[in-house]
Amino acid sequence: MRYSKPKAPSVLTGMNPVKPLLIAILGASPIVAMASPAVSGGIWFNYAYETDSDRDEESLGTLGDEAVILYFDDQREGSPISLSAEVRYGPGSFTRSSSNSTGDNFGLHKAWIGYQLNEESSLKLGKSQVPFGWKNSNFWPGDTLMGGYGDQMDVGIKYTAMRDGLNYNLAYYHADDWGKTSTDTMDDNGHWGSSTTYRKVQTLVADAAFNVSSGQQVGASVQAGKLQDLTGVDVSNPVDGNHSALAVYYKGEFDQLGVKGQYTVTKRSLPDDYATAISLDEVKNDRAALELSWTQGNYFFYLDANWAMPNTDGNNADTVAAYVPGVSYNYGPGWVYLEYLTQDGGIDANGMVTEGDYEAIYATIDYYF
Repeated sequence: MRYSKPKAPSVLTGMNPVKPLLIAILGASPIVAMASPAVSGGIWFNYAYETDSDRDEESLGTLGDEAVILYFDDQREGSPISLSAEVRYGPGSFTRSSSNSTGDNFGLHKAWIGYQLNEESSLKLGKSQVPFGWKNSNFWPGDTLMGGYGDQMDVGIKYTAMRDGLNYNLAYYHADDWGKTSTDTMDDNGHWGSSTTYRKVQTLVADAAFNVSSGQQVGASVQAGKLQDLTGVDVSNPVDGNHSALAVYYKGEFDQLGVKGQYTVTKRSLPDDYATAISLDEVKNDRAALELSWTQGNYFFYLDANWAMPNTDGNNADTVAAYVPGVSYNYGPGWVYLEYLTQDGGIDANGMVTEGDYEAIYATIDYYF
């Protein structure tokens, strides 16, 4: 699974990227420095072969998407306060220098300060996982046709609690990343506008899941918020668009077999100036996701399947599908993934369903220390 999912040159060219990142982060954050947190890290890189690519046929694919990952975690003894952060650096960081807050190939995938209210509830302030449905298991093809709703990391405050078999989350996310124009949640694969179009802001999220029996859970998630114009037509960047989504889902574990299903309804009303520029006002579609998995020793086999059904006026695309059969192997300090992606459509930055065939083979390895 992705560790907490693609991605430009560094100002630190010629230097070991781990050391300057450690110096910068530890020096800039008194909380981290004084708390003496547990520091760990890792790397990953990826092999990709696009089956319809003449270049890949000639070169036998590409080795790349390399990244260094650093983790900082701290739980002071006897204190309800904790910290968790993850920094990624490199072309494989699942970030975009043109849209993120750093202007480079690194960023904070997560960074939150937590407060444990009691044994059953807690608060997180900072960049954390948006509690919306579930995210799929495949590593490199990303969230496929979940398209920005499968793996979101936004900046705000989240309340998490559990009681009598009910797990629930309430959250407010001020924006989907740090800064004034960043639209980069790192793992959503660019499905929420861009730094020159619009970004997601002021979003309320609620999620509740009930354990119906041992190993089985049903749940529902809802999110609704606003979209801020970044076209520059109006220098005040008006917040005059909105978005909403509803998901119902199921998760089940039966010994070695895992089953997950989800149905999502989405809607966006794009900001006025951007909508006028591209002659598109409202985007609507439904998404469905199914995951089957099987655990066998250190092996994890899975099939992620997604479908997207366009409901946008004027969109003549048919229902599109994506399938990712894959396997991961836990070799000790990390995992090896082998995955095949085939799809006849996609989701663009506005959430529109598009048609287009794509096939690729991915092999990824990571190592953590």
